Amino acid sequence: MAKSTATTKAKAKPPAKKQAGGGFRLFAYEHRGAPLASRSVFYRRLVVNGLTALALVLVSLIAGMIGYHFLGGLEWIDAFQNASMILSGMGPVDNLHSNGAKFFAGCYAIYSGLALIATAGVTIAPILHRFLHRFHLEDEADEA
Repeated sequence: MAKSTATTKAKAKPPAKKQAGGGFRLFAYEHRGAPLASRSVFYRRLVVNGLTALALVLVSLIAGMIGYHFLGGLEWIDAFQNASMILSGMGPVDNLHSNGAKFFAGCYAIYSGLALIATAGVTIAPILHRFLHRFHLEDEADEA
């Protein structure tokens, strides 16, 4: 009897792999051969990516406000206005007079352009991935 239990344990199947999107993995998407993720997984991805984009914008805005306040000598509300205008791609509002402030403004403008692209990419990634994954699954179904 003991021998059959050992044999049964030896022949046990390995545990099944989790389905795509099973555990919490930041920015993890299913492979092209995996089935389409459920709507709840998709909605969770939208929320996580949206919160990540919001965090990126807030950190960038705070960094810009600090730079404009301390390097540019602007009041906090004016620093907020300048940082938000640069971050959104509109351009500066106030003139800066020191070289350090001008250098910061130039670097912040370059960073803001990249941050805008990154935020858009993080925000749209789950939607684009789901669209392309669904398109790929439909394409495979047509070939079969």
